[in-house]
Amino acid sequence: MSHTPHELAEEFPEKAALMSDLKQSDAHFAKLADEYHEVNRAVHRAETNVEPVSEQAENDMRKKRAALKDEIWGILAKA
Repeated sequence: MSHTPHELAEEFPEKAALMSDLKQSDAHFAKLADEYHEVNRAVHRAETNVEPVSEQAENDMRKKRAALKDEIWGILAKA
C-alpha cells in the first residue's frame, strides 16, 4: 500500500496527542477529522490515477481538504 501524503498527523505532528484526545472527546472534531481523512484519500486516489476524476473535481476536492484542514487547525490552535 502506498503512503498517503497530507495525513493530519503529518500536517500537525506536534498536535498528534491532542488530536487523538479530541477525536475521543469532541464529536464535531471527530467528524471533521473523519471527513478530512476521506477527502484526503480521495485526492490521493485521484492524483495517483487509482480513481481518475476530472481536473475540476480534483481541484474541488483539494479546496475541500484545505478548508477542512483550516477548520481543524482553528480548533487545535484554541485547545
